[in-house]
Amino acid sequence: MNYMLTNHIKFRMRGILLIFMSMIIACNSQTDEVQPMTAFEFNEIDIVQIQADYKSGKYSIQNLVQAYLQRIESIDRSGPTLNSVIQINPDALQIAGVLDAEMKVGQTRGPLHGIPILLKDNIDTHDKMPTTAGSRALKDSYPLQDSFVAKKLRAAGAIILGKTNLSEWANFRGELSSSGWSGVGGQTHNPYMLSRNPCGSSSGSGVAVSANLTVLAIGTETNGSIVCPSTSNGIVGVKPTVGLVSRSGIIPISYTQDTAGPMARTVRDAALCLGVLVGIDKADGKTLASQGKSYSDYTQFLKADGLKGKRIGHFTGPRGANYKVDVLMDETLAYLKSQGAEIIEVDRITESAVGSASFNIMLFEYKDGLNKYFESLGSEASIKSLEDLIAFNNSDEIEMTFYNQKYLEMAQEKEDLNSDDYKESLATMLKGARDEGIDRVMDEHRLDAIMAPTGSPAWETDHINGDSFQLGSSSPAARSGYPNITVPMGFVDELPVGVSIFGRAWSEPVLLEIAYAYEQGTKHRKAPRFLD
Repeated sequence: MNYMLTNHIKFRMRGILLIFMSMIIACNSQTDEVQPMTAFEFNEIDIVQIQADYKSGKYSIQNLVQAYLQRIESIDRSGPTLNSVIQINPDALQIAGVLDAEMKVGQTRGPLHGIPILLKDNIDTHDKMPTTAGSRALKDSYPLQDSFVAKKLRAAGAIILGKTNLSEWANFRGELSSSGWSGVGGQTHNPYMLSRNPCGSSSGSGVAVSANLTVLAIGTETNGSIVCPSTSNGIVGVKPTVGLVSRSGIIPISYTQDTAGPMARTVRDAALCLGVLVGIDKADGKTLASQGKSYSDYTQFLKADGLKGKRIGHFTGPRGANYKVDVLMDETLAYLKSQGAEIIEVDRITESAVGSASFNIMLFEYKDGLNKYFESLGSEASIKSLEDLIAFNNSDEIEMTFYNQKYLEMAQEKEDLNSDDYKESLATMLKGARDEGIDRVMDEHRLDAIMAPTGSPAWETDHINGDSFQLGSSSPAARSGYPNITVPMGFVDELPVGVSIFGRAWSEPVLLEIAYAYEQGTKHRKAPRFLD
């Protein structure tokens, strides 16, 4: 009886407190409401400033890491509950201490020494964190070695704070999925407006960078999974040429289209990170083609006048889907012209057959890639094949709550990669996306790059109907395996929208030059306000 009475009193007091708080909020401005979430000592800080502060002794690496860990706890796990970080590295502070000690004796590992970073949770780390792809089937799966990406980051001095939530299996599991939802991590929320979707599949990476829970994050993309969460969360995302960054140790979808890439608040930070990630990896044959075409320092291409004299194609395919986005794109085109760029309209890049061929390739390569990945986990792993995964999902009480696993089942039905069906689809896609696609358009018009809106403003998260994409421009670069960079280009009400810059294989230098010049001249990035 006393227990019930005590809880009744607590409930009444809690209700009175909530009413009192709401009265205070109603009397304050909107800026006052969000001030505690944006009043972060390191809000919007970049790598150059951090390195300068380390050098001056303003704070230590451990100080910075502790501040980010506390912010993740207050902003991600409680407060607005963004759900962007799926797990924390328990050794992060210890690693920071080692890096502090090295810096005190004049040693630095590389350009990211002491820089906090989060990895999408389909990227292997050989530490105390499992790699889950957001799936409960892998919630206790500990890879036997670091991914190539994790090795490169550690060697450059970056501190892996933890792993980010994602659209489960990188959003290639089934129909009517909601981006940013996973069986392990639940639903990730957009920091600009919490009811809105963060897009995916690198949802947590985009949200964490935007909400200042980290300096950098790594995402992965097969088609849109870096650039879409970057545009929806108001940040810079770089999808490199396939082969510039190794995929070994990354849970795959498509050997032909998959890549990892940096997500950051500025083009300079993204360029710094990209230079760390590149390299030849014998475990990923695609990287052999990057020989002589990669750079350890991409910041050398960042020029404030980088738009002058550029011939840029305006891909009009997305036009008309959202007039508010069209207005932002028109403003962007006007700015490009004012800075000396010449704009050429491009109404078509690829034929529709390329899309169906790409989907077929993904199914074939998904089965092959997943089975090889499961094998890499060793004999103790509970999931040993795609067939095992499908069976697990059917038996799990959470995994099938919101949507099905049709794509996994379709992949399971495919033959191996010696199939004529696979080979024909691969030839069709590569010819249509490259020779008769981006390369054709750029040759005909003598273009330096192509630009288009990255996507529409974030939609309301909906677990009944799934995602509600209005427009996107990721497919030409994704299917060809060519690079794509998205940069903030403005806001529709409180929601950010980005512009994509894409082009030929290995053209990251010129794309970064254009992206940087546009970013510096417009400064559209604004930190989120966590509106309810």
